[in-house]
Amino acid sequence: MDGPVIFVAMQYFEELLALLKKERLEDRSSYIKLMQTASIAERKANGVTWYPIIIKSSEPTRGDYTTVEVERGGNREQVHYFRFGSSVALFSNHDHDALRTEGIVTGVYEERIKLTLYTEELPDWIRDGKLGLDLLFDERSYQEMENAVEKASTALNADKGGDLVKVLTGLKPSSFENEDVPETSTQLNPSQQQAAQKILTANELAIVHGPPGTGKTTTLVQAIKAEVRRLKERVLVVAPSNAAVDLLSEKLADQGLNVVRIGNPERVSEKLLHLTLGDQMSNHSRNKEIKQLKKQASAYKDMARKYKRNFGSAEREQRKALFNEAHQVMREADSLEQFIAEDILSKADVLTATLVGCNHYTIRDIKFKTVFIDEAGQALEPASWIPILKAQKVVMAGDHFQLPPTIKSAAAASEGLAVTLMEKNVTLHPEAVVLLEEQYRMNEKIMRFSSGEFYEGRLKADQSVAHKVLFPGDDPLLFIDTAGCGFDEEQEGTSTFNKEECAFLCKHLLTQITTLNDYYSIEQFPSIAVISPYQEQIRLLREQLKGYAVIAALGDRVAVNTIDSFQGQERDIVYISMARSNLRGEIGFLADVRRMNVAMTRAKQKLVIVGDSSTLGQAAFYKDFIAYAESVNGYHSAWEFMND
Repeated sequence: MDGPVIFVAMQYFEELLALLKKERLEDRSSYIKLMQTASIAERKANGVTWYPIIIKSSEPTRGDYTTVEVERGGNREQVHYFRFGSSVALFSNHDHDALRTEGIVTGVYEERIKLTLYTEELPDWIRDGKLGLDLLFDERSYQEMENAVEKASTALNADKGGDLVKVLTGLKPSSFENEDVPETSTQLNPSQQQAAQKILTANELAIVHGPPGTGKTTTLVQAIKAEVRRLKERVLVVAPSNAAVDLLSEKLADQGLNVVRIGNPERVSEKLLHLTLGDQMSNHSRNKEIKQLKKQASAYKDMARKYKRNFGSAEREQRKALFNEAHQVMREADSLEQFIAEDILSKADVLTATLVGCNHYTIRDIKFKTVFIDEAGQALEPASWIPILKAQKVVMAGDHFQLPPTIKSAAAASEGLAVTLMEKNVTLHPEAVVLLEEQYRMNEKIMRFSSGEFYEGRLKADQSVAHKVLFPGDDPLLFIDTAGCGFDEEQEGTSTFNKEECAFLCKHLLTQITTLNDYYSIEQFPSIAVISPYQEQIRLLREQLKGYAVIAALGDRVAVNTIDSFQGQERDIVYISMARSNLRGEIGFLADVRRMNVAMTRAKQKLVIVGDSSTLGQAAFYKDFIAYAESVNGYHSAWEFMND
């Protein structure tokens, strides 16, 4: 390959690194602003602080560090962002800035967090005042991403091992084996089977493009199972979110595969916990030896600490000898821990982790023939390179027409960081892409608009869902037009809300529920989602709906949240409050039509969108949708319902 082409590709990675640095600066700036200006109560509300906490247990651990388990008090339902691998600081309220020691989260279990502190023993000040736990800025993840981008750039000049990087940057074509692959599973439909065959015959790259409801996870699980069988060795399965990793881990284990989950599951259940490396190490036949060694090390340290500060040279030597003995015993424990981890990992069929989590010290140096990246349409490109550099072949699965990665820096996003590696390779290597075409979620009237706008009209609804409605004669799709009703939007900070639209939607939903009561018992009642792009509108909707007894009676069958929080989920009925209504025709971030693709495709049997056509219709996408609603007799003016 000639020098100029390589040089251009290396420039590509330099530009990617520059974008990542912009994102890092913006993210760090936001974190510093929050931590410097917010009170403990505000930090708790933002999910970055636990306070107060109590220490439940502690023990020495590998590297002369200390493992501590803490439990929080106060509001235990408060959402937080502590995750496996997060950097944290344990602090005392006596002097928050001075009395603190740092560490890393090694487990999150509902109201408890397990962490490894970078100290050989707990400081004396933990007995003074109340203790808290702060989430620190995530330098580690950025460092891992930067290292991966730099290594990918270096691989371009490598004589061996750089083929995959060259394919993914468009310097080489992707290639496939000319062999007939036996049917992967009778569970798969024709396009799913085609995707599985593409995966099994690919030498470097296969992409599974899975629109909503098309069984992407089912396809991926069966393909992973077949690939393990074909290779006769373990594979790595990763995703950007813990929730996606957990889902795949559980589904793969259900198929009889030996799964080891690296990291801590988001959804703490006995089944998922059993799959984690930590839990499997705890249940290993030789784990008792580690416990005995740690107990012995603690005893040596306790003996050493009994010596007072003012003592002679003989006592000083004895103290030193005891600490040395403790360190030697801990090194034995570390070696045994490493042996146990390697023993468990060597017997695995599948290792699962998040993108950054797959560089955990236990698997950092392991190479794989095949790596699977799920939710690749939401994976930040620099993070995607972390698992890719461990692989000879990569399989990406996702949908780049749904939500993109979350990016803090608007500049970095607009300059290209929002474009994922999957999206780039769909364009670079169309021969590697298979679109899953049959969907099992939506009534065909709900599906058809999304299919035409995003998927070239190629989606078809399986007969099990194509004509399914809530009750005979019900319309599966409604656009209720509030134009001319005087439902004007308002602003609260950076968020938009619309009080009149909110009140109208709630009234319409209550009428819908009253109608459904004639067809369903409480136990069988359809699930309902009320969603909006705007957080302030969600706050209003929650406030109004919680006042109705009929809503309370349905319990968790009614969920109210932002569109983004519902990606990957589905409900029988979905109401969308668009909120925007102004004379300027401004629609803000509704212009990102991928967000609306997510919103519209959550519904199984009924989709109701409430919005102002005079505002929304200024954008071609919404103009097309309103026309589509009219074509299926789903367009109604809000006045029709207001005059009832």
